[in-house]
Amino acid sequence: MSTRAVDIAIVSTVQPATWRVNNALNDLNQQGTRPRRSPTNPKENALNLTSTITDRAAGVLLGQAIGDALGVPYEFASPIRAGEARMVGGGLGPYAPGEWSDDTQMAICIAQVTATGSDLRTAKALNAVARSFLDWQQRGASDIGAQTSSVLHAARRSKGALATRMTNAAQHAAREGRAGNGALMRTGVVGLVSLDDRQATADAARRVAGLTHADDRCLDSCVLWSEAVRVAVVEGRFDVRAGLDLLPQNRRAELTAIIDEAENRPPAYFAKNGYTITAMQAAWSSIHSTRHIEGPDHVELALQTAISIGHDTDTVAAIAGALLGARYGVSGLSTDLARRVHGWPGLRAQDLIRLALGTATQKEDPVWPGTASMLSGLGRQLAVPHPADPDVLLGTEADLARCVELGVTAVVSLSRVGAVDTAAAGVASDKHAHVWLVDSDDPEYNSNLAWTIEDAARTIKRFRDHGERVLVHCVAAQHRTPTVALAYALLRGQPLAEAIATLTDLLGPMDELLWETVTLQKAESR
Repeated sequence: MSTRAVDIAIVSTVQPATWRVNNALNDLNQQGTRPRRSPTNPKENALNLTSTITDRAAGVLLGQAIGDALGVPYEFASPIRAGEARMVGGGLGPYAPGEWSDDTQMAICIAQVTATGSDLRTAKALNAVARSFLDWQQRGASDIGAQTSSVLHAARRSKGALATRMTNAAQHAAREGRAGNGALMRTGVVGLVSLDDRQATADAARRVAGLTHADDRCLDSCVLWSEAVRVAVVEGRFDVRAGLDLLPQNRRAELTAIIDEAENRPPAYFAKNGYTITAMQAAWSSIHSTRHIEGPDHVELALQTAISIGHDTDTVAAIAGALLGARYGVSGLSTDLARRVHGWPGLRAQDLIRLALGTATQKEDPVWPGTASMLSGLGRQLAVPHPADPDVLLGTEADLARCVELGVTAVVSLSRVGAVDTAAAGVASDKHAHVWLVDSDDPEYNSNLAWTIEDAARTIKRFRDHGERVLVHCVAAQHRTPTVALAYALLRGQPLAEAIATLTDLLGPMDELLWETVTLQKAESR
């Protein structure tokens, strides 16, 4: 069997309709990966997670974090124009560049519970989430909303089961008419808990939201957004109306009108977005009004639009980012932005992917990228200079541990690597970019193939623009590395024929889907 065959077929026991991605995803389940079945309907057929669905599920928390960190510098500041937002830090923290805020911190509190397989509809899981919220408030909260802070303090002072105490405090706040956006901002990950059970998703969304925000408007908005995330992951489409029938009958008409308003007014209309309904409208208006941009480029424009609304910029962008990540997946999110995001409790992008996949698969065993090592042992040392740029080294997984020896200061990994593999590279965390690119000739396994390849090339260029010496690698430098090397050569302005000739002379002939995607796209653009 060829190296490439091992890389994409190590889960060969899975039928084509299920997983057939590269060796890293083998850890999820060699028999096919399924989300947990609903205990209320144990005979229901569980959903098989295809490569595409997995990509989208993995994008939920990361999309949220990117939106959050982009919006942080502009929270409650003078509004900026769409396109001006940058990950420069500051804000109310103040935050470091790329650092996420309480929006993603609280989502992580939930995900740390759901990634263990816990059912959010049970008292045990809700108590665990409530405890996580209190621990976060004491040890990690860089910022905290007024309503959330009030509820957590009240719960700490009362007696009884923790989740019950917290819910009671939230209900007291609801009777005072308080309906902030603090539950909506963290609900995206709840959309992953039961991908095959929309009712279970809605029930979980209500219960987790109700820990701090028990007003009907908060519960409704969380049900709608969590279901929208679930639909985006499973079906690959935007539909914030999908959960209307999951709401009480007497509130459906009002929420329908609220969604209609979001689609018929400009995003700037929803500037008073500290309120849960307006925050939902602001996030959806940002996505809906920019839908004329097709594919992953939609993500950046929608997030920039969300931030340009002003006021609670990080929260609106985080809410929008979770849904955008659910729709376009990790492969449709900027690798350059993903490598920069980080935050409490000492996590980075790969950790968010791990938590999201753990939540979606409900698998107790460690899943990538939580696995220590993903190296196959098949790659030979290579690390040859790119013909168009000698400070870009084209290599294999075997070159990762040679970064110091090679003088490498930044890495672009095109195949999956584990935590030990990443540490062995010895480069700074924000200078190690991980690209979601599956080595397969079946187009079903790469949802955003052309965009992802181009994005990887742009990431290399950004590293080089900052003076970094870059290692670009996959498992064996047979398909992904040459393909991205070709895209990078073209980005630098090298003629197509010359780039093909020099790279094939260096790495061998290419005629697979990934390579042809670049050559055909270039030919069609002439």
